[in-house]
Amino acid sequence: MSGLKIAILDDYQEVALSLADWSSLNADIDVFTAPFANADEVVERLADFDVLVAMRERTRFPADVLSRLPSLKLLVSTGPVNSAIDVKAARELGVVVCGTGYFSYPAAELTWALVLGAARNLPAQVQSMRTGGWQLGLGTSVRGQTLGLLGLGNVGQHVAVFAHAFGMRVIAWSPNLTAEKAAEHNVTAVSKEQLFTGADVLSIHIVLSERSRGLVGASELAMMKPTSILVNTSRGPIVDEDALVDALRRRVIACAALDVYETEPLPAEHPLRSLDNALLTPHIAYVSRQLYTVFYQDAVEDIAAFIAGSPIRVMD
Repeated sequence: MSGLKIAILDDYQEVALSLADWSSLNADIDVFTAPFANADEVVERLADFDVLVAMRERTRFPADVLSRLPSLKLLVSTGPVNSAIDVKAARELGVVVCGTGYFSYPAAELTWALVLGAARNLPAQVQSMRTGGWQLGLGTSVRGQTLGLLGLGNVGQHVAVFAHAFGMRVIAWSPNLTAEKAAEHNVTAVSKEQLFTGADVLSIHIVLSERSRGLVGASELAMMKPTSILVNTSRGPIVDEDALVDALRRRVIACAALDVYETEPLPAEHPLRSLDNALLTPHIAYVSRQLYTVFYQDAVEDIAAFIAGSPIRVMD
């Protein structure tokens, strides 16, 4: 099989072609650097491609979209899972879906950049320096404070290690977390209410599901300390965005440091963009050179294996 038409999607940083040897595939490759407006545009722009390489969950592939891509034979997603792809529908349509390798420490590192940036009010301090000013207000040291983890999976465990290095006490809650599992990571398991009332910094590291959607709402935000910081590098819909905007406007909590949102890219007119107590980054927790290199090199391997008739890293 040769002469395949391959589309690399959502390459916002325009780095995909430089991080792997795509020439080895002997294929026609197009790179899309901007998000698609809607499902119809996805179908219109991608209908002629045999292979699509999707970056995480930026472009959605529900059954309706997949059924309108008649040329599609292989869909490669960066990472081992992708909730934006209807894998079952793809299988029924004869489309192979493959993943790539992944590691979670870049997300933990970005989480800590947000924690420290919010605690020390870095955006305002940097802006003051750029405009000829000097110090603004008082920052907060995290040493001796309590970090609350909503979820203690791979990323949460890395974040806990950093917290201990900073001299913080760490508590955690998730629906299935046991005291024994938490203790393995020098973390204290608490109730959901104790998590929200006790955390000086509350960081979200739970998987998005129907059970976790909107898990952090108005009542949970009301439990938090007025001096507390909410950090979300997991998935936007875990937090009720309208409730969060209201809480920030009323100073129910001190600050929210966010990397993920209900709608991505975050609309230019979204109220979060105008709040002085919201520190925002554009979903870059996993955007590191090392991880992107794994993504794209593995994607090339996936395509080569598919061409050879022996697909690898096939998603169930």
